[in-house]
Amino acid sequence: MNRSIFLVGPMGAGKSTIGKLLAAQLRLPFADSDKVLEEKAGADIPWIFDVEGEAGFRRRESEILQALCEGPVQVIATGGGIVLREENRRLLRKHGQVVYLQASIDQLLERTSKNSNRPLLQVANPRARIIELVEERDPLYREVADLVCETDHCTPKQAAVRVAERLMSASPAD
Repeated sequence: MNRSIFLVGPMGAGKSTIGKLLAAQLRLPFADSDKVLEEKAGADIPWIFDVEGEAGFRRRESEILQALCEGPVQVIATGGGIVLREENRRLLRKHGQVVYLQASIDQLLERTSKNSNRPLLQVANPRARIIELVEERDPLYREVADLVCETDHCTPKQAAVRVAERLMSASPAD
């Protein structure tokens, strides 16, 4: 691998979990852009949303992505909204191979339901919010993706193996 691998997709698709496994399989370093952002900010994402709003968070997210793009070749799990800014989509396409991890609404809801560290889901109807986010972002994920991998009916390890095989064969088919 001579280019970084960026994992994109909605919250709960498995980007961090699959990313760690994929990095180990490919013998590459792993970075989670949300974790890097929190470390650099010295605060967690809900606090950043509370104090700076979503706009402040997105600005910080773009700065972190730029820094990660300038770093070593690695597997990078991105935040679910990274594709919202055109500048981020350009960076993703320019600096690596982009894998869209896709999951059903039911799976996303199940995987995110016990995590209070997701400010965009602190609403009365999380299912409706997930549907809204997926409808808004799916075209953007597809725009940047070199390949799409469905994560519903497999373990994280199986998904990582599938992604690695497809990256090595450069086959965009699912």
